[in-house]
Amino acid sequence: MSEALSPKKDLEDVQADVREVQELLRRHRLVETAAERSQMPKHELVESAVHKQNLARLRAKLDVMHPADIAYVLESLPLGDRLAVWSLVKAERDGEILLEVSDAVRETLIRSMDSEELVAAAEQLEADEIADLAPDLPRDVIQDVFQALPIEEREQLRAAMSYPEDAVGALMDFEVVSVREAVTMEAVTRYLRRFDRLPNHTDQLFVVDRDERLKGVLPLSTLIVSDLDRTVEQVMARDMVTVHPDDKAQDAANAFQRYDLVSAAVVDPSGKLLGRVTVDKVVDFVRTRTESELLTQAGLREEEDIFSSVWASVRNRWSWLAINLITAFIASRVIGAFEGSIEKLVALAALMPIVAGIGGNSGNQTITMIVRGIALGQVQNDHGRKLLAKELGVSLANGLIWGGMLGLIAYWLYHKVSLGLVMTAAMTLNLLLAASAGVLIPLTMLRLGRDPALGSSVLITAITDSGGFFIFLGLATLFLV
Repeated sequence: MSEALSPKKDLEDVQADVREVQELLRRHRLVETAAERSQMPKHELVESAVHKQNLARLRAKLDVMHPADIAYVLESLPLGDRLAVWSLVKAERDGEILLEVSDAVRETLIRSMDSEELVAAAEQLEADEIADLAPDLPRDVIQDVFQALPIEEREQLRAAMSYPEDAVGALMDFEVVSVREAVTMEAVTRYLRRFDRLPNHTDQLFVVDRDERLKGVLPLSTLIVSDLDRTVEQVMARDMVTVHPDDKAQDAANAFQRYDLVSAAVVDPSGKLLGRVTVDKVVDFVRTRTESELLTQAGLREEEDIFSSVWASVRNRWSWLAINLITAFIASRVIGAFEGSIEKLVALAALMPIVAGIGGNSGNQTITMIVRGIALGQVQNDHGRKLLAKELGVSLANGLIWGGMLGLIAYWLYHKVSLGLVMTAAMTLNLLLAASAGVLIPLTMLRLGRDPALGSSVLITAITDSGGFFIFLGLATLFLV
């Protein structure tokens, strides 16, 4: 797929584009509304100079925009305006824009297209890109795309779709440039000049033998400065980073970050070159994974189109809200069990939210650090004891420092030494509880093969709320009432 020759813009420029598109759409709607009120025939509306001018300006605006910028515009528009803009995009650009938009917005665009349009859009893409779209395309469209592809690309698509989305194979690009060991730098240079363009993010050529086994890499920087009569074997690098298609994509992302890679070869167990992974695919994977973790921590089931229907948003959010309702009810029952103590000492009602709130904040800090460590491959199940001991130590120190400060404030407000001591003790114990939950929740999820971030913020809040109320009110009942 050829990259669109569109200017790259910063976020402020793209936001200005969104405002301009919205203004053109507003003018377009004003003309239509005026025509309806004046009962202008439809054909006269179509021929209206103002109407045609607005549509022409909008279409011209879209024609010169980069696909990623058009995707941003589409994501920033309500559904009706989004579909109006989408209908003005040139058909030959549909595929590359569908790749750029978020999954939730892509679904709305695909629903507005018929099978022929979807097949045409997919045919504009390469096999690895079609594989990215495949989960959102109807089954009959995928079958039609398969039939329309050349045999080689068909096999590439089948291979790309066979890997899980979190595997290196799902990120693999089949477009590689390879050379043989025995050829000279001059021959390599002539060979490269036959290309209209090199594949995106080509920083090295892959050196293979007759059986396509990877022998080394030839960085373009080395090619440029080498004598033309030297052979590839003499100058190629044999120390290289390779990945396997079944490897975890997160492991590949870690390797790219650690070694500052632009591309890396994908090889099978026998060393045969299958394709490559490029930094743009890795960045997209990391971004998607980060967004997914943020959503799961908040208890959202999947990415949500901000302009989606009420019912779609309800379906996306209900499950963890239901769990939160149960945990909130449990917390209320904990408070209800100590109603007598609260009636005798009203100060308890004012102070107990502080204990629960600080505990929840501390627990979220702990769980964020653990989930991040798991994502980077730095945390394993057998690290649980050391991590728990460390976080308990941190919480103990924070509890004594900040709990002691709150105890002094409680004493200053209510002139009760015992209340200040209870406040300090309750804060310390709840922070210890938060630390334990912050370590154990993600590690338990990891052991069960689930996403460690799944509902973590909801669970930690539930534990620190109920636990904080119980600890504080229980200590107050024992020592103050």
